[in-house]
Amino acid sequence: MKLSGSDIIVRTLIEQGVDVVFGYPGGQVINIYDSLYKFQKELRHVLTAHEQGAAHAADGYARATGKVGVVIATSGPGATNLVTGIATAYIDSVPLVAITGNVPTTVIGTDGFQEIDITGITLPITKHNFFVGSVDKLADTIREAFRLAKSGRPGPVLIDVPKDVQTAMYFYQPQPPIQADEKAPAKEVRILQAADCINAAKRPFIYFGGGLITGNAQEELLELAEKIDAPLGCSLMGLSGIPSEHPRFLGMQGMHGHYACSMAMHRADCIIALGVRFNDRVTGNRAKFATSAKIVHIDIDGAELGKTVNPAHGLRGDVKKTLRMLLPLLDAVKRPAWQDEIAELKAEELRNQDNRPGMTPRAILETVNRYLDDDTPVATDVGQHQMWAAQYLKFRHSRRFISSGGLGTMGFGMGAAIGSQLGTGQRSVLITGDGSFGMCLNEMATAVSERIPMVILVMNNGVLGMVRQWQTLFFDRHYSNTTLDQRQTDFVKLAEAFGARASRALTLEELDGALKAAFAYDGPYLIDCAVDKDEFVLPMLPPGGSMDDIIVRIGD
Repeated sequence: MKLSGSDIIVRTLIEQGVDVVFGYPGGQVINIYDSLYKFQKELRHVLTAHEQGAAHAADGYARATGKVGVVIATSGPGATNLVTGIATAYIDSVPLVAITGNVPTTVIGTDGFQEIDITGITLPITKHNFFVGSVDKLADTIREAFRLAKSGRPGPVLIDVPKDVQTAMYFYQPQPPIQADEKAPAKEVRILQAADCINAAKRPFIYFGGGLITGNAQEELLELAEKIDAPLGCSLMGLSGIPSEHPRFLGMQGMHGHYACSMAMHRADCIIALGVRFNDRVTGNRAKFATSAKIVHIDIDGAELGKTVNPAHGLRGDVKKTLRMLLPLLDAVKRPAWQDEIAELKAEELRNQDNRPGMTPRAILETVNRYLDDDTPVATDVGQHQMWAAQYLKFRHSRRFISSGGLGTMGFGMGAAIGSQLGTGQRSVLITGDGSFGMCLNEMATAVSERIPMVILVMNNGVLGMVRQWQTLFFDRHYSNTTLDQRQTDFVKLAEAFGARASRALTLEELDGALKAAFAYDGPYLIDCAVDKDEFVLPMLPPGGSMDDIIVRIGD
């Protein structure tokens, strides 16, 4: 059948199994929005307050479902407003397709109204991007974008479509949904060498990240841990990959990771790294990182092997398939001495646990834990509240911790919580701070308009808490521009002005009552939760420090 380019775009999205897209209309995508109107029974469009919120919503949808998220924006500022969201997805390996409009091909290069070279701008932060200059290439370009977004190491792909390509007519032939490329295990010789290394270890430690979740290798991970009697730890992106209360799981590792996890990794003689990067927040001073350990690094992206640390064995391949080949080669052993050492580390961590009474971050989030179902997606913004959530929240199912890791995007959470709710059909929870919430609180309008069942917990300390913590510890308490002085901004009244419900919690009893009301409400409910401005995230590895410098309590 012969269709307009804009109809081809929408029909191809439907063909690819897309059920919801996020975006904001404008002059250079008005034809696409006319097509969305015609096909609204088959494809839901969520109108956000800002294109950045739309990108984060598509990202949250993708993280929570494993499917490709889709966002649409017009040219010029509409397209550039997507950049932060695309970069967030790129660094965290999230499958995303961004479709932007542009001026007609006859105007390209003339600095026409709202013309921008969005493919040039996003080249460093996409797996690939396309400028579609002809309608006959349109459907296949979209299909290729979906293939690229979800194949190998996932990531965002951008498609820029000039307006005259949207209005041109061409024959459209439906196709089955495009499949991701077949994944391959690492080379057999590499697997054999890695098996010898692991079998020779006395103190193995398994470290996993978001790639394990993407690769659906949880079953193989747990089988590996049982067979070689090893503890488990993860990166921020690995959280929810396995149940938080699994007996072998020590929690998150790194700058603000659990003490037992970070120290076990430091003392290991073999680190088996699965679908994870060794960035600076993980290693600290790389010259002093895990100096006694041989590293076996398995990742589908060969560029990560040896990028920041030198593995003894770098295995490029699908984590699940590589582990399935590796497991039969490993000796089944028990390591009582190593397990005793792990138990001592866990006991030391417990001794340093924050057991103060009142509205401490730990008490607040343990109260939240009581209301989380197995399938509740929890999104966060970035800052102290993010690290407290990573430390204290309990997850039972995969893909339920939705957080910006590599880019550390303040303002990510509102859009991501909306997208994860729409993707899963479950009530979502947003853990945010007053600083991060202020970045994109305009998306409250989206949550209300779409009647999104979500709980927004603002951990309100009146400051930019993480930066203030650094200023306290390393900058002689020079609190330069980190005091927000937003106590005059009443978040409860603000939420109510948007059309949401809200309450304030100054005590744990008030928090419990607010959470009870919030989880019973079928729309967005905000809780303004008081936190002291001098609360710290601990443990903390000082910047440039090693595990020998770890701070577990104030005064260390």
